[in-house]
Amino acid sequence: MKTLIFSMTFFFFLAGCQNRTIENVNISFTDGETVRIPKSELQDKIKGGWAGQVIGCTYGGPTEFQWNGTMIGDHVPIPWDDTRMLWYYENSPGLYDDVYMDLTFVDVFEKHGLDAPDSLHALAFARAEYPLWHANQAARYNILNGTMPPASGHWKNNPHADDIDFQIEADFAGMMAPGMPNSAAETGNRIGHIMNYGDGVYGGIYVAAMYSLAFVYDDMEFIVEEALKTIPPESEFYQCIADVIQWYNQNPGDWKTAWFEAQKKWTFDKGCPDGVFRPFNIDAKINAAYIVIGLLYGKGDFGATVDISTRCGYDSDCNPANAAGILGAMIGYSQIPDYWKQGIGKVEDLNFQYTDMSLNKVYDIGFDHAAEMIERNGGSEEGDDFLIQYQAPQSVPVEVGFEGLLPVERRRIGKHVTEQNSEISFEIEGCGFVVGGRAAKENQLPEAVLELDVFADGELLETAKLPTHWLIRRHEVTWKYDLPEGKHSITLKARNIPDGYRIETGDLLVYSTDDPGTRVYFE
Repeated sequence: MKTLIFSMTFFFFLAGCQNRTIENVNISFTDGETVRIPKSELQDKIKGGWAGQVIGCTYGGPTEFQWNGTMIGDHVPIPWDDTRMLWYYENSPGLYDDVYMDLTFVDVFEKHGLDAPDSLHALAFARAEYPLWHANQAARYNILNGTMPPASGHWKNNPHADDIDFQIEADFAGMMAPGMPNSAAETGNRIGHIMNYGDGVYGGIYVAAMYSLAFVYDDMEFIVEEALKTIPPESEFYQCIADVIQWYNQNPGDWKTAWFEAQKKWTFDKGCPDGVFRPFNIDAKINAAYIVIGLLYGKGDFGATVDISTRCGYDSDCNPANAAGILGAMIGYSQIPDYWKQGIGKVEDLNFQYTDMSLNKVYDIGFDHAAEMIERNGGSEEGDDFLIQYQAPQSVPVEVGFEGLLPVERRRIGKHVTEQNSEISFEIEGCGFVVGGRAAKENQLPEAVLELDVFADGELLETAKLPTHWLIRRHEVTWKYDLPEGKHSITLKARNIPDGYRIETGDLLVYSTDDPGTRVYFE
């Protein structure tokens, strides 16, 4: 078996050949080939991945979802100095939701071993005290109410299944599997189904695969394209990223051209109830496109990569976090410019809120997990080096969320179900619906779980249980995607809503297997 030496000096030794620089050799490892990486460089790259994630998240923090459907113009200043990270740690620690979700999974592996079952990961984040949104929150509710993975992330149980959630918190899966993208994908496929399905899972697998490959390649164009082999070509996620790569190849000097093309073709959101027929978009595909635009058009420059991913808009803290983490893993902590590391020394020993883990701790724990994964997958230690058995990327199985469905209508309900006004009815034409809203109470009353019977054409669909406590809330009031196509009468009827409590309904989304054209965008 051939042995290839990998180092930050980018010199390789190929058995029987002379030393060559990576700039002069287009190297693609074969499946099972041995890659040698010094332990010190593995540690440097793991540090670069975690630090890059925090840097990118912090830089994009003040812009998050402030530019929806539009890019952040070059004339708009985004501040950066040595106070930024510490300010967010102390004043707005929820910014780092992508990091503390990552660290939850790392902590489970650390406490229970790398064979820890999905159920332990699921319960760890479901019972955590940190706030969650979208697919993560929907999964938390499911888990706490007895629906465990993978059902907790399935689109019929989780209207946010295609959202970005696992994509923003999958970094750990790639950093614990250097040069082993299939191992990263396997970990991602298991844990991603806790909160996502289909494209929502693929976003996390793709990010993890890019991290994994960034440990053994220094060509970002190659990493972006090679990692895509872990995603089924039939999926819309694959097609979206393939389009971005094509647009880059056609015009590698202007990221805004690629942004416009992506905006025109890939911003249709049919899952997330907060985004359908609205400018808001937290779908995994379009936000992954913005990660890739930053990675490609940044051309290995750390500042350009972070800035471009941020200026693409939408989830513009999480996207540069992923981009900066992947690039940080490729170049290593030591090669991240001092300008971008300014202030990081002030926070590296601070635990992220809701966790017992800091950057310095995860640098070490991440190294230990990577070392164990290397040995589990046929690699070994040899003196000051690790010998990694390289894995050629292979696709995970295909699955499609919301298959065959299209949103066709959005209209306002805006009524309260209370003890006194105990029933709401409305008509739909289609095969499914989602009712937004929440359980609420008068301030002086204790938290409670309200109950609502949901009927379609007189048949009970479910008794929805809605906690008033925000941390364990049900993200939507009720939903159903598989009614017979046609006209239906939907009734929401109070079962247990005491005086002083209420269920507030918001917008109604209607889904159909037909495409009669969008009937109502806003009402």
